[in-house]
Amino acid sequence: MNADDLNYIRFWGVRGSFPSPFGSHMRVGGNTSCVELRADGHILICDGGSGIIPFGNTLVAQSEIKELTIILTHYHWDHISGLPFFVPAFVPGWKINIFAPGDSKEEIERRISGQMVDPYFPVEVETWMADIHYLSAPNNQLEYGPFKIEAFNVHHPGSTFGYRIKVHDKTIIYASDNELKFIEQSIVNRQDEMSEEELQLIKAMEAEELASSLDVIRDAHVFIHDAQYTPEDYAKKRGWGHSCYIDTANFAMDANVKQLYLFHVDPNYDDTKIEGLHRSAVKLILERHSKMDCHIAREGLILDIDKL
Repeated sequence: MNADDLNYIRFWGVRGSFPSPFGSHMRVGGNTSCVELRADGHILICDGGSGIIPFGNTLVAQSEIKELTIILTHYHWDHISGLPFFVPAFVPGWKINIFAPGDSKEEIERRISGQMVDPYFPVEVETWMADIHYLSAPNNQLEYGPFKIEAFNVHHPGSTFGYRIKVHDKTIIYASDNELKFIEQSIVNRQDEMSEEELQLIKAMEAEELASSLDVIRDAHVFIHDAQYTPEDYAKKRGWGHSCYIDTANFAMDANVKQLYLFHVDPNYDDTKIEGLHRSAVKLILERHSKMDCHIAREGLILDIDKL
């Protein structure tokens, strides 16, 4: 499949937490979060983890496109660590638009530039020679070329977005870091402190929040979502802001998603383990008699948007 002939989605980085460039991880890939969407000559990049570094190298090797937009889910290092090494930012003639959580364009700029100051990095964002635009988005909605983008809040420490992206009549949901069971677990942890009336009120709020979350992703053609943990590991790390792959699969089925891509998987899991988790998810889907397709998000995988 020749990517140059497509309107497509391409995975450049699929791991969570930290890069894992190990031989045991290469079938899935070792770079952290970065997903490219390309349509009608426009490039939209979801997150700037280490996967954006090889992507940037391919961009400067071509001359047809000189503008792109980056949307960041949040500012944890595995989602921004590639930006100081993103070559187009250092090349005159490029225009780079950046949107991320923040109350203003100035706040977004301050947060991104904060990792490129002494003693953390030898050069600052002032060395970027591209035309950099930090974006504001009324109601967290913006458009770029054929892309209509809506940010929504997810459960992860700090201010974190997921994104609903519409392009060519297709809906793509990108939610790299999201703990689906956060509210449920919070209730379990504190139910002894609540009266019966308070408990019922909180449970009603939980049901309302779940219904709202399902509506955001309902009938999506592609759902790229946090599937970081096994049930055993999730039990040890509740509240860390990530999901068990089983919860992700069930949530996607409940929302009638067409294709699920298990994403942001724990970097301590080698390829064999991840492929085992995928088989387990497929078994669950069959048991629920769902028609949803489930895939591992693999580095280098390309999806034709127009054939979704």
